[in-house]
Parts: sequence; C-alpha cells; structure tokens
Amino acid sequence: MWFRNVFTKTLRDHRVAILGWGIGMGLFVVSPMATVSSLVTTPQARAELQALAQTFAWTADPIAVDTVGGYATFKIGILIFLIAIWPLLAGSRMLRGEEERGAMDLLLSVPRGRMRVAIEKLAAMWTALLVMAVLIGLVAFLGGQAFQADFSLADALALGLDLALLCATIGGLALLISQFTQERGTAAGITGALLLLFIVLDMVHRIFPGTEWLSRSSPIYYYNLSKPLISMIDIGGLLVLLVLSVGLGGISVWLFTRRDIGATVRVPSWLRLPPRPARSGRPDHALPEREWSLRSVYARSLGMVAIPTVWWSLGISGFAAWMVIVVKQIGTQMSAILEGSSAMKTLLETLGGGKIGANATLLSALFEVLPILLMAFAVTQANRWTADEEDGRLDLVLSTPQSRLVVILGRFAALATATVVIGAITLAATAAGAQVGGVALDTGNLVAATLGMIPLGLLIAAIGYLAAGWLRTAAETGLLAFLLAGWFLISFIGPELQLPDAALRLSPFYYYGTPLLHGLELGNVIVLVGVGAVALALATLRFVRKDISA
Repeated sequence: MWFRNVFTKTLRDHRVAILGWGIGMGLFVVSPMATVSSLVTTPQARAELQALAQTFAWTADPIAVDTVGGYATFKIGILIFLIAIWPLLAGSRMLRGEEERGAMDLLLSVPRGRMRVAIEKLAAMWTALLVMAVLIGLVAFLGGQAFQADFSLADALALGLDLALLCATIGGLALLISQFTQERGTAAGITGALLLLFIVLDMVHRIFPGTEWLSRSSPIYYYNLSKPLISMIDIGGLLVLLVLSVGLGGISVWLFTRRDIGATVRVPSWLRLPPRPARSGRPDHALPEREWSLRSVYARSLGMVAIPTVWWSLGISGFAAWMVIVVKQIGTQMSAILEGSSAMKTLLETLGGGKIGANATLLSALFEVLPILLMAFAVTQANRWTADEEDGRLDLVLSTPQSRLVVILGRFAALATATVVIGAITLAATAAGAQVGGVALDTGNLVAATLGMIPLGLLIAAIGYLAAGWLRTAAETGLLAFLLAGWFLISFIGPELQLPDAALRLSPFYYYGTPLLHGLELGNVIVLVGVGAVALALATLRFVRKDISA
C-alpha cells in the first residue's frame, strides 16, 4: 500500500520523524507546567514572576505568565523553534536530494509528470507536519489536564497548527533555495542561517521601539501573534503563514518543472558569479587533476563542507554577538528587578549558573542555546554522510586505493575541522560584540564557553556516524534530532522537576555546565571526548565490516 504512489512512499519515510518530533515537542511544551504552582504560591511571588517575564519580553510578549498555559508559552520561548530543524532538512533534500543520488531520473522514467511528483512530495511533508501538530496538541492537552490548566483541546491543537504552519514555511523556503543550489547541504545551511536571522528580526521591535516594520519581515513574528495556550489565536497571523508556506512551495514546484534535472535555476547574468579563469597551459575542459580538494579524502571532504560551514558560522556567530547586544540593552532593568526580588535573583542564578553580575549571569543563561546550534550543524553533516552511503557516492571512492578506515576518518576529520572553525569564529564575534557593547566578560571563560561547544558537536556527529551503520537517512535524522531535543529537555527542565543527578548526567549539556561563569572542568571535557571517541570507534568498526548500503 505504501509504495503505490510518491505521496504515501514519502509519508512512510517520515514516520519516525512524525512520532519523534510530535511526541517529543509535545512533552517539551508540557514540561514547564509542573513548576507553575510552586512559583505563584503568594501574590508577591506572582508579581515577581510577572516582572521577570517582562524582562524577557524581547524573546516574546509575556502574557498571563502566572497561569499554566501562559508560563509554558513563556518558558519554551525561542527553544520551540528546534522543531524547524526537521522541515529545514526535509525541504532541502525533497527534490535536490533525489537529484543528487540519481533517483529522480528513475522516478521520472515512469508515467508520472514532474509536477505530480513534486506536489506529492510537498503534500507528504505538509501531511507529516499536520500529524505532528495533532500529536503536539494532544500531548500538550493531556499534560495540561494533569496540571489543571485552563486551556482546551482546541487551544492545544491550535498551538500545534501554529507550529506546523511555521515549519511548513521554513520547509518551503528550504525547498525554494534548493532550486538554486547544486547540493542539498548548501540549501540546508542557507536556510538555517535565515532561520536564525528570522529569530533575531522578530526580537528587534521588542528591543528597539519603532522597528516593528522590520520584524514583520520574519515569519516568526506572525507565529508569535498567536498564543493558543492562553486562548489568544490570531487568524491573520495564521493566514500569513499559510500563504507563505503555499506560496513558497508553489513557486518551488513551478521552478522545478522548468529546469533540467540536476541543474539549477538560471539567474540573471548580473547575479551570477564570474566564471573561473582557465589556468595557463590547460584548456577549460581538462580534468581538475591538480585541484587541492582532490588530493585526499580529507581535502575533498573539506571542500564539500566549506559552504555550509560559512553559512552556519555566520548564523551562529551573528546570533552570539546579538545576544551580547540584547544583554546590554536589558541589563539595567534586570539589575533593578534582582535588587528587589531575592526569589527572581535565585531563579536567574539557577539558570545562569552563578552569583556573578547580572549581565554575565543572564548571558550565561542565554549562551546555553549556542551549543544546540552547533550540534544542529553536526546533525546535518552526519546526515550527509549517511546520504552519501545510501546514494552510492562512496562506491566510486572505495574503488580507488583508499581503505574504508581512511574514508570514514577523513570525512569525520573534515567535520571536526569545520566545527572548530565555527567555534573560533563564534569566539571572535562574541568578543567583538562584548567590546563594542561594553559588556565585561572574563576572556578565559569566554574562550571556554565558545570552544567548549566543539566536543558537544563532535559527540552528536559521532553518534550520527554510528547510527548510519544501521539506519537510513530519514530515520537517522529523526533519531538525532529527537536525541538532541531530549538532552536539552533533561538539562533545561530537569532541575525544576527535581530529577535525580543520575538522570541529569544522561545529558551532555550537564558536562558543558556554565563555562561563561566558571570555565570548563577538565574531567567533564574528558567524559564528552571519551564518549564521542567510543561512538566513532564503533561507527568505524561497523563501516569497515558491513556491506555498503546494507
């Protein structure tokens, strides 16, 4: 039944992601609800919570934060956009991925037109997002009932719909960008950078009055217009997201039907990069035998990961510098609140990890987002390794005198190099932002906080390489994304739920700690590196012994 048409086959491929993201993000929404009652025990505590929420108004408008639904909406904040990782990857590989591995040629050899194939694949992604929306809504509603929330099932389902429409927009954008790129990885990297830009644009009007016109260029602005868990549903915002998702998808399908398979959409001549000049003594059509990127597996892998690294570096480093600016803008207001509320001071110190100045403590709390972004980059590159094996690209490489050990370690070494580059650029951007903004940070701790993200990225990448020994691309992506969300959920919500220390240690974020305030502990770094090394060793052993694509 599943293989009768493109729609059902594609939907079947999304089954792991549907269950993982739907249930996982539903639990993510529910998790803050357990702590509301302890935060509003007295009128003073309720007022202090509302004051703290106003301080974080630059992330989203805090409304009714002293209710179960309102506090959950406030607490999940921008972290809910982790779910956009899935449509970002799905949209970028929907058509371009099929073209890269040659499957599109086979698919179009049967009596199905291009438009039908593209529409069925797009409809499958939309259907998957709708099923996720239902799962998120059901889990959120059941959790709300357990904690005596006052929102209805319709409100919870509206939250899922709002998320699904935003994800459909991001997926449509990735699909559109993939029409202009030769590789799906490039499209995913550009879309990821744009997603971070959209998050920042949505914040702008809350920090700098009179800039709402700029925030309206971000689809996240329209997502935030609705707050279903407090019965605030903005039909206009939902319609804008619907129009954007349908429009981006429609334009992508139209472009796909009017270009050659494997080629990109032709752009005006003034937008094209100048052609590479021919080398002296060699005609243009000669094989690039002396290209630096063809001298080894490692060099070739560096060439493949270069463009995504540039885009992710710009996105992550720009976001880090932006957080420094935000902290500078709200630092005075935060200090005033902390001076008048010991409870809020304790809460912020718990989030930030220490009793140092308000700016440093707040920035430490916000810095917890950066490792997730770097790990998301690692997920996309681990996904690329799995796809290359699945699509048969490793067959030609292994036909040359290259051992399997050299191939897998060369690829991982290139990924490690890219991760180090992103960490170094993020360090430079954060230091520059702190210097310009006048935010005093300990240089050693700043180095520890930025470069300390690298073991986290390599850990999730090694696990991805290990999973590639048994799982196909779609299943591996769903597993890694769900694992990443689960880890962060344990570290983000676990202390509030008073989980035992043994449970908190299951998350690598526990070992990352709060390095912006306290630096990195050598023992914790050794644990992260050790687990990653074991995962990579097992992945290498599996790859060396198994049949390719088996």
